[in-house]
Amino acid sequence: MKSHALTALLLWVAFFSKAAVPAGPAGNEWENPQLTGMNKLAPAAPLWPFASQQEAMAVMPEACSFVKNLDGKWAFSWVNIPDKRPVDFYNPNFDASGWDSIAVPGNWNVQGLGEDGSMRYGKPIYVNQKVIFRHQVKPDDWRGGVMRTPPENWTTYKDRNEVGSYRRSFTIPDNWNGRRVFLRFDGVDSFFYLWINGHYIGFSKNSRNAACFDVTDYVRKGENVVAVEVYRNSDGSFLEAQDMFRLPGIFRSVWLYSTPQTYLRDLQVRPLISERNNRGSMSIAATVNSANGAKGYRLRCALFPLKLYSDAPASRAVVEKEYLLPPVKKGAEITDSITLDLKNPLLWSAEQPNRYLLTVSLIDGNNNALETTSLFTGFRSVEIKQVAPEEDEFGIGGRQLLVNGKPVKLRGVNRHETDPAVGHAVSRERMLKDVMLMKRANINHVRNSHYPDDPYWYYLADKYGLYLMDEANIESHEYYYGKASLSHVPEFRKAHVDRVMDMARSNANHPSVILWSLGNEAGPGENFKAAYDALKAFDDRPINYERNNDYADFGSCQYPSIAWVQEAVKGNMADIKYPFHINEYAHSMGNAVGNLVDYWNAMESNNNFMGAAIWDWVDQGIYYNKNGKRIIAYGGDFGDFPNDGQFVMNGLMLADLSPKPQYFETKHVYQPVQVRALDSLASRIEIFNRNYFLPLEDYRCRITLVRDGNPVDTAIIEGIGEIAPRSQKVFHNPFVGSQISYGENFINVEFQLNENKPWAEAGYVQMAEQLPVYCKNYNEVKDIGLSKLKVDKYSVQGDIEGDKFKIDFDPQTGLISKWSLGGEDIISAPIEPDVFRALGNNDNWMYEPVYGAGLHNLKFKASNWKVQKDDYCAKYSCTVLGQAPNKAELRDAYSNHPWVKELPDSAATFVLQAKLKYIVYKTGEVYIGVEMSGNDTTQILPRLGMLMQLPPDFNVVDYYGRGPWENYPDRKTGSFIGSYRTSVASEEVRYAKPQHTGNHEDTRKLVIFNDKLMLDIRSLTPFSFAALPHSEYELTVAPHPEDLPASSATYLHINKAVTGLGGNSCGQGGPLPADCVRAVPQSFGFKIIPSKRYEIGFATCK
Repeated sequence: MKSHALTALLLWVAFFSKAAVPAGPAGNEWENPQLTGMNKLAPAAPLWPFASQQEAMAVMPEACSFVKNLDGKWAFSWVNIPDKRPVDFYNPNFDASGWDSIAVPGNWNVQGLGEDGSMRYGKPIYVNQKVIFRHQVKPDDWRGGVMRTPPENWTTYKDRNEVGSYRRSFTIPDNWNGRRVFLRFDGVDSFFYLWINGHYIGFSKNSRNAACFDVTDYVRKGENVVAVEVYRNSDGSFLEAQDMFRLPGIFRSVWLYSTPQTYLRDLQVRPLISERNNRGSMSIAATVNSANGAKGYRLRCALFPLKLYSDAPASRAVVEKEYLLPPVKKGAEITDSITLDLKNPLLWSAEQPNRYLLTVSLIDGNNNALETTSLFTGFRSVEIKQVAPEEDEFGIGGRQLLVNGKPVKLRGVNRHETDPAVGHAVSRERMLKDVMLMKRANINHVRNSHYPDDPYWYYLADKYGLYLMDEANIESHEYYYGKASLSHVPEFRKAHVDRVMDMARSNANHPSVILWSLGNEAGPGENFKAAYDALKAFDDRPINYERNNDYADFGSCQYPSIAWVQEAVKGNMADIKYPFHINEYAHSMGNAVGNLVDYWNAMESNNNFMGAAIWDWVDQGIYYNKNGKRIIAYGGDFGDFPNDGQFVMNGLMLADLSPKPQYFETKHVYQPVQVRALDSLASRIEIFNRNYFLPLEDYRCRITLVRDGNPVDTAIIEGIGEIAPRSQKVFHNPFVGSQISYGENFINVEFQLNENKPWAEAGYVQMAEQLPVYCKNYNEVKDIGLSKLKVDKYSVQGDIEGDKFKIDFDPQTGLISKWSLGGEDIISAPIEPDVFRALGNNDNWMYEPVYGAGLHNLKFKASNWKVQKDDYCAKYSCTVLGQAPNKAELRDAYSNHPWVKELPDSAATFVLQAKLKYIVYKTGEVYIGVEMSGNDTTQILPRLGMLMQLPPDFNVVDYYGRGPWENYPDRKTGSFIGSYRTSVASEEVRYAKPQHTGNHEDTRKLVIFNDKLMLDIRSLTPFSFAALPHSEYELTVAPHPEDLPASSATYLHINKAVTGLGGNSCGQGGPLPADCVRAVPQSFGFKIIPSKRYEIGFATCK
């Protein structure tokens, strides 16, 4: 079955007629939003004109003999304002020998950064919501353009609108004679004019979609010169106010390619599968363009299956079909459609991304194959469907997103294109690393924020299995969502529609693209209704638009509270459109992503919520040599102003793709299995397969009995491969009965890959769970048989000397002020109550109450000092009051110059009361008991504990608690209880902005040591700790890790409790009440053993 859709000649005159090209640009094209481009070809899927079907099997452009890649060194000139640009640089005879050489692709701001900190080509500028040029939030402000004079301290006061002029030569191969020649730019930020051999070709704006030009009439045999004039700002920039560094330049690849006079300009491929998924059809709409006219031409289509995760096709096609094209008039094109049918197609999903290779050959009337093009595709359906309660796994029913008939869950992240070494010119290797790290962490969904990506990204998502939400390059956040919004402005309607359709026509062939997005944070107006209508007429995939769900097929929002999600998932909120997607949540700025498991416990309870995407994948920092140090820079580090500081550093990954601790929490929460014990001994273990398409046959299930942090025995659970999707099975735990003995027991369940995958080798633990087992008499209080205390020196102030140890107490403060063993210092400062931490990006909700109470600067004074001695120990007690001399403020916390402003005229009224009890044993072992409270029980405390400042050579830690990465009360499900060894230096996570770090929850035992001494720290109840090489104040005021001083001490925080993380750096809110520490009466205690003894429990002191 085929249908014809002939396109009239006049429709394409603007694209192909030489007469339509003026002699040169008018010069104002970059200031007119109704001019979105000139002489660009209509948007289309990226296709390459291979010489044969065999050559086309490689699909990628570098394998095509009629393609030349123009990446590499180009001659380059930079000016800070348009009037200074070399206006005749496009002339082939222009002497550019004195110009610099610059790499394409690249961003010139980044490429101009020198080893000495110089900035040869302007400054990288980071702003979140605004544009970088002067504007005001009021209707019609855009009419003022991009060249308005800003305040003198703005970067764009001097560098008003940078222009980069690019030139290079290329040679047309002999075998391209008589063929058409095209030039394709995959991405140029933000506007450019193009010349070939001195001839003006046209212009383009819309930096994130390809611009393709027919240059056939302007190239010549031998050497040719291409010249490109790129403007940093244009009217297009009003629509590109995304949360990222604003970096100009030719930042994606440039391609030169040649086609026959009649060629395949576009293929739009749509898979269809039957309701039972046993029959598939592939609808192929082929657009054929002809310069001279064509009659009697045919298309020959062939479909080849591919091995999973491989690009190598089978030797024979599973279906082939040939058909006759209708005639094509001279200078016109036609679009014709054909359908390929296939029984039992292998379906594409993120779980099993089965792909096919489609080749399409253009055959002339003499049976000559003029060209063959190819693409990767897959059979996949996506729809929103009303599901009856009885057909719903959860018995709720309603509108649901279905992929291949199943209500999948999208466990996602947002992703910007960024690399600290090059800016936005992301290499294929970097993209592949992104995908591999995502797959290792059970991430199956990416929102392409906030623009279409490099074409190679879609190839990787198709190949390895990621559900994509493809988003149009539209964000006019600088005007927000009222009357000033460009979404209401008729002059910008064409730009809105064009950007959406450029995205769709370019990327619709990819099975990984299951959702469209009309843009991000760009207002609610009718320009998006026009864009929605145009997109819906072209493609039937569900459409998202978070700023106005009326112009969308499903509901979405950003940064909802956990309480709201827990209510909304029930499916009965009248004011939201189901199914629902959370476009952004769990803002991963600094030490972040608290309560992720709470979100997903709600979302896993239903099919009304399709999923969510964490903001975002990776910190968007840039390498920069500043003051002799290489830092990962953020806003303001380049002297850029205005800027939004650290707000660009929101990734699960650090800028160099090293994982933050929250990456591992995400891996655990997103894992597609659920494991639970059915009784207190975990004698029966239930495993639930959360997949929608695959059984668990790719994994080997290993369980380990862990006692007191150490593995005791291991076994393999057989038969997990039989667990069907959305099913569970109960297994017998072999470690029951006598093997569950005294001590603390856990069952660790690991799902290891049973064979190599592209992202990990066999044996990699893809999913895991830890199950507590009933245990007896853990850490019982025992008398370990110490002999009677014999004190060599005992003073009324409380100083005490024993065998090889000495402890001094300060009765003025009530604190241990000195402590040594064998002449070696154990502490370098008094052991003091500890309620402060270097507030992180997500702690912004408590900046004011913490510094207003002076918690960073408490001064301690003791009363009721008592000393007594008996036959077993010496005991000391006192009441310590801690109060700051004044209030303070944390200033510029998100900038590159944070500082603490003391307010001497504003008294701090909060008083911390700590009743301290010390017991000193003969060996020098010390028990510290604490009862702590405040005069204001509503006061939030970042932590509650004691701080020991040790000499810096105490640099190794063994502990039995949660690890190996840092964890917090609301981010610990992916951190299992076990025995770990770490260095103090490695405990300090190198967040872009130093902040509190290194916490470990549910610690049972802690040993910290140097070459000579060991401190063994234990408590009757689990505690948390952090051992760091810097003080909380040093972390607070350091803009970057590189700005931290050399370590002068090891800071050991021993905590009864710490306040959780929450997600208040954007939207979610602070920690839940259960995860907050307040100044209510609380008590705890711990024992410090300055020796190598490892006895369990405490000596009694009666």
